[in-house]
Amino acid sequence: MIVRTTVKSIQDVMRQDVGVDGDAQRISQLTWLFFLKIIDDQDQELELTKDGYRSPIPRRFQWRNWAADPEGITGQAMLDFVNDELFPALKGLKPTGQPGDRRRVVRDVFEDAYNYMKSGQLLRQVVNKISQIDFNNLDERRHFGEFYEQLLNDLQSAGNAGEYYTPRAVTAFMVDRIDPHPGEVLFDPACGTGGFLSCAINHMEKHYVRTPKQREKMQGALKAVEKKQLPHMLCVTNMLLHGVEDPSFVRHDNTLARPLVSWSKDERVDIVVTNPPFGGKEEDGIENNFPTFRTKETADLFLALIVRLLKTDGRAAVVLPDGTLFGEGIKTRLKEHLMEECNLHTIVRLPNSVFKPYASIGTNLLFFEKGTPTKDIWFYEHRVPPGQKAYSMTKPIQLEHFQDCIDWWGGKERNGREETPQAWKVTAEEVKARSFNLAIKNPHAVADDHGDPETLLAELAAAEAQAGTLRDQLKAILAEALSR
Repeated sequence: MIVRTTVKSIQDVMRQDVGVDGDAQRISQLTWLFFLKIIDDQDQELELTKDGYRSPIPRRFQWRNWAADPEGITGQAMLDFVNDELFPALKGLKPTGQPGDRRRVVRDVFEDAYNYMKSGQLLRQVVNKISQIDFNNLDERRHFGEFYEQLLNDLQSAGNAGEYYTPRAVTAFMVDRIDPHPGEVLFDPACGTGGFLSCAINHMEKHYVRTPKQREKMQGALKAVEKKQLPHMLCVTNMLLHGVEDPSFVRHDNTLARPLVSWSKDERVDIVVTNPPFGGKEEDGIENNFPTFRTKETADLFLALIVRLLKTDGRAAVVLPDGTLFGEGIKTRLKEHLMEECNLHTIVRLPNSVFKPYASIGTNLLFFEKGTPTKDIWFYEHRVPPGQKAYSMTKPIQLEHFQDCIDWWGGKERNGREETPQAWKVTAEEVKARSFNLAIKNPHAVADDHGDPETLLAELAAAEAQAGTLRDQLKAILAEALSR
């Protein structure tokens, strides 16, 4: 694959530069460079197809005018241009406020971006390699999109902050079950690199979008917020790669920074799909925005926010850790509130290895609809495929691994569900009697039979004795050989 080879060679060049330290900086550097190339390619197409279209980037700073010439500026002149002119100009862009104005997108992407490279010659080499990719060529863009997914997968430095790349199989399954339609307002309040958004776009493109008007309707109903600069930049670039002309709906902000009660009815949405950061703590003061559910645990705050944000009949699919299911205190009140306000109809329990190798944590997919209280909750235990002990980097979870669950689901109306060795139903009254502890084990699970302990200990002793005998034999052979 030419694109993959090109990007690999770019990374090799960047490794020679003393200013770029580690994967996070390398990906950040790559992303703003790719962003400028992608948006310039898109601009050139829009200039041909849309009357009166003007690029949001001043002419002098458009890729075609400073980067495209392989014999163009290099060395110190290149560094001076990038650091002293390009970055200040893009950070200082003033949005017009007009619909479709992409200046704010560019400004937000560069708001906290940084040029890490210290060698103007190496930067020129990188720029020349990026110039070889034509993002208006659908085939090249598709290949780059596939590689970009891998690039996002590689970005795991955020793991310590409780933020993990959601496997695409999981996002695709959740979006498929939610089944968004063009025009339905879909919101991801912690969008990361845009995995749910890109899956939703792919889903609607595949099933419902047939005309430019339908595509416009779909894109106009997407909403997303990301708190951190690098994932935000990656997400905006991801949206451009998915053919979104105006990704300004991806805001660089903290969704939790607003008081819960300030979200008005006009801001409510049809769909929420998200994997909020969990295990991390919010900054001091944020909990004051949630007086009823005062906590610093981000996953809890996001769950409270999602319940408020949904319209009546709105639906949600949310990734949450085991801790939310069995947690007490605020978590108990939160789950009671969720079940009173929404029909929590399905919880898919995932094995700990789904997020491996980056994290080993028990997670769950909660599906609920606002407007009617919960009567029954169906649990479905997702299992690792037969013959495989766990998911791993070489054997990650795939969408087809959810096929049994999809077959069991019962379509849009969830009709005909039955208890199986992997599925069981619990009433709301039973959950209430458990003080809203939702960590309910599979009643059909059969405990593994590991054998009689006495027999196992005897076998272990025999194996250790045999190993000792072999070790002694090996020592004797080595001693004899060394004495010659």
